[in-house]
Amino acid sequence: MYVCDNCGQESAKWIGKCPACGQWNTFKEIKVADTRKQVATTSAAASAGHQLRQNKVLRLKDISSHDDPRIDMHDAELNRVLGGGLVPGSIVLLGGEPGIGKSTLSLQTMLALTDKKVLYVSGEESAHQLKMRAERLAVSNSPADDNFLLLCENSLEAIFDHIKEVQPEVVVVDSIQTISTEDVESSAGSIVQVRECASALLRFAKTSGVPVILIGHITKEGTLAGPKILEHIVDTVIQFEGDQHYMYRILRSIKNRFGSTSELGIYEMQQTGLRQVNNPSELLLTDNHDGLSGVAISSAIEGVRPFLVETQALVSSAAYGTPQRSATGFDQRRLNMLLAVLEKRVGFKLMQKDVFLNIAGGLRVTDMAMDLSVIAAVLSSNVDTPIEEGWCMAGEVGLSGEVRPVARIEQRISEAEKLGFQHIIIPKYNLSGLNRKKFNIELVPVRKVEEALRALFG
Repeated sequence: MYVCDNCGQESAKWIGKCPACGQWNTFKEIKVADTRKQVATTSAAASAGHQLRQNKVLRLKDISSHDDPRIDMHDAELNRVLGGGLVPGSIVLLGGEPGIGKSTLSLQTMLALTDKKVLYVSGEESAHQLKMRAERLAVSNSPADDNFLLLCENSLEAIFDHIKEVQPEVVVVDSIQTISTEDVESSAGSIVQVRECASALLRFAKTSGVPVILIGHITKEGTLAGPKILEHIVDTVIQFEGDQHYMYRILRSIKNRFGSTSELGIYEMQQTGLRQVNNPSELLLTDNHDGLSGVAISSAIEGVRPFLVETQALVSSAAYGTPQRSATGFDQRRLNMLLAVLEKRVGFKLMQKDVFLNIAGGLRVTDMAMDLSVIAAVLSSNVDTPIEEGWCMAGEVGLSGEVRPVARIEQRISEAEKLGFQHIIIPKYNLSGLNRKKFNIELVPVRKVEEALRALFG
């Protein structure tokens, strides 16, 4: 049969355009496994569990809303992204670019679980390599070593045999693309192999109550490798991202059946492993921009965490005729819109200028409250006038040049005050219902972009 690589749609014949998702040339041929073999795999996955759960028909009012207590991962950032800890019986997919630190994060976290028996299945590295990594992480010979079991195996059937033998409480598979089952006659990493192995591990997790963490590769387009149906199978999809040239790594939740998808975890890559960053604002702000133009500080929020971000802009005359518009860590189309607002509503001619925008620290920010700092940084670079030290801002800019209100303004103001800022520009509409007396920072309410620029540059 044929399966769409993008959405998992099945067809008995090859089709050029997928009728479900509309993508072209995504149908790949797979060989369907024998039904008897699939039943055998299902029973093997189920028998590997501790106690099989018998499913029954239940009334909604009879079901308890209090589920099993979550497993504390001894990592505040990971717990936050998971929604409070690892849910028993859940299946989590951790994806990221090669070399970003997926295996380091999983090994470091599992070695910290001293109260749980963990089975770490590695299909990519040898036991010697993992031992060397554990020693580099400075967590080897810890009390968890007795509960940390390592298995270097690529066969799904052999993995289930070992699970039945050791009875682990947490299972980690690194990576799902290297595992294969004998029931499918194709190479490891193919669409059907990834789907069948993930489905078997899902059945094991749900019937035994043992959480399973899968580590997955991503394609050159930045999406998780394998069929899109893999993301539908799992309960939680976590993306580990960041630039290899920067120290910071961001753990972002894409899908979460047990918590919010807007959470964010920040780590710093060090020689001894990943260090949790509890206060990212201090790391994302540099102290050496005093007297430099094109730098503005914004109070942004990702998930429930407020932090201050440094926005850098460079405006120069177009040397090659056609002006360039480049943005790193910010939406390029949003930048073009804000430049059009500056030209039409404020009267600054940027048509023949190159504009380069960068969010410091390798961060990618999607908060609309960054608009005001982007406009301020662009204008500061254009007139080559630095913004005075101690100024911070938060506000969304509309097409008519108005500054629109933003959510959770009190958290943004408190974060700026905590880091020693004396003034913060906020939308005038956010003043209603705001107790100004409890803040020691000066609030500068503005209604239009011109008012904000007048407050900054006089």
